[in-house]
Amino acid sequence: MIKGARPIRGKTGEYSSFHNAGTVMNESIGEPSATPPVHRVRTQCRACGAERLTRFLALGPQPLANANLATIDDAQREERYPLDVYFCEGCSLVQLADVIDPEVLFRHYLYVTGTSETIAAHNVAYARTVTDLLSLGADDLVVEIASNDGSLLRCFRDLGVRTLGVEPATNIAEIARSHGIETVGSFFDGEAGTRLRAAHGPARAVIGNNVLAHVDDTQDFLRGAWELIDGGGLVITEVPYARTMLEHLEYDTVYHEHLCYFSVTALHRVCESVGLTLVRVDEVPVHGGSVRMYAGRREHYATSSESVLRMIAEEKAIGLTSLARWQRFAVDVEAQRVALRALLVRLQDEGKRVAAYGAPAKGNTLLNYCGIGTDLVPYTVDRSALKVGTLTPGMHLPVLPVETLLDRQPDYVVILAWNFADEIMRQQQEFRDRGGRFIVPIPFPVIV
Repeated sequence: MIKGARPIRGKTGEYSSFHNAGTVMNESIGEPSATPPVHRVRTQCRACGAERLTRFLALGPQPLANANLATIDDAQREERYPLDVYFCEGCSLVQLADVIDPEVLFRHYLYVTGTSETIAAHNVAYARTVTDLLSLGADDLVVEIASNDGSLLRCFRDLGVRTLGVEPATNIAEIARSHGIETVGSFFDGEAGTRLRAAHGPARAVIGNNVLAHVDDTQDFLRGAWELIDGGGLVITEVPYARTMLEHLEYDTVYHEHLCYFSVTALHRVCESVGLTLVRVDEVPVHGGSVRMYAGRREHYATSSESVLRMIAEEKAIGLTSLARWQRFAVDVEAQRVALRALLVRLQDEGKRVAAYGAPAKGNTLLNYCGIGTDLVPYTVDRSALKVGTLTPGMHLPVLPVETLLDRQPDYVVILAWNFADEIMRQQQEFRDRGGRFIVPIPFPVIV
């Protein structure tokens, strides 16, 4: 049973458990909608199957965080869906119950990993760590699920390792292929794991960065990875860490693509359920704080390391597995919203000019939850050519080139991509030299 759930209000004011783009299921007579459902609500936990999901945070009806608009006319067709966060009282997994069709979310994508210096450096170190750990050579295969533009796989290729990408976003997959990375254009699940093994042979490593949290059927995804690795191979995934999210109030990492917010406790539980042993967990600073898990087939890796068991014990001690602690998190989220709006209103009253930096998905969650539109922040800037010239979803801030900051020289810039704040401020030193200042909004707004 989902506790604290609320019905979904469509544009017409009707309620339905399914929400289609422009069409709502007529429940009273059971007529099917004109198109397959874009939105549905699940009632069972993805990790343990329990039906004890309790909502603790409601961020309101929100547009899809990566669905930038081409023109303001597109706003007439812009849909919003509930963005509510639930706690499983069975296994403590934090997750969304509202599921958007992945075909809608991922077939055409705007996020490209190769635009960030921070991610580029992270990828080089990542590839070296895995290559050394598994002693990879020219005959070994590394498969990356949701391989994006192939930036990480290029690092493995540079180390002489055979690679294969799996990427459902057709526009992004083409970028990877243009860089010489063989890429299969599909989603990944249990069946895909079997099919890929038959076509390409077993993998020594199956890597998934910021994708495990995106899949609705977590167990089936991991079963596919289990099928694809060889006996001593490893499933290696990075996910934003729920502990960091909790302790640093990173609520803006919540959007419809991110269905799960993993603790080590929850990762351990879901790996066990599919015959994997959580062998090792590394904490990494990328994306505001993530964990990288290494899991292998149980017949080859019998037990988790002492460090994994220690992290699980620490999570329990700090309340990460407690509903009450997450409910307190929700109170702090509301306080952040009030503080950020108050700051922006004060600056406006003082006649200060404010802009934003970045058009990331997390920034759109923050803008929409806090109600920050062009009245307070007239525009944002971004380095991604795929985003420049568009409007942010929901609040419709124009996304302009980064050079705009020096052309217009606002007084303050809100860093929406705060996980890259150090990189951004370093790149924009001239803006600072001219007297410009930055606002970092998370965990609470500060001027730097």
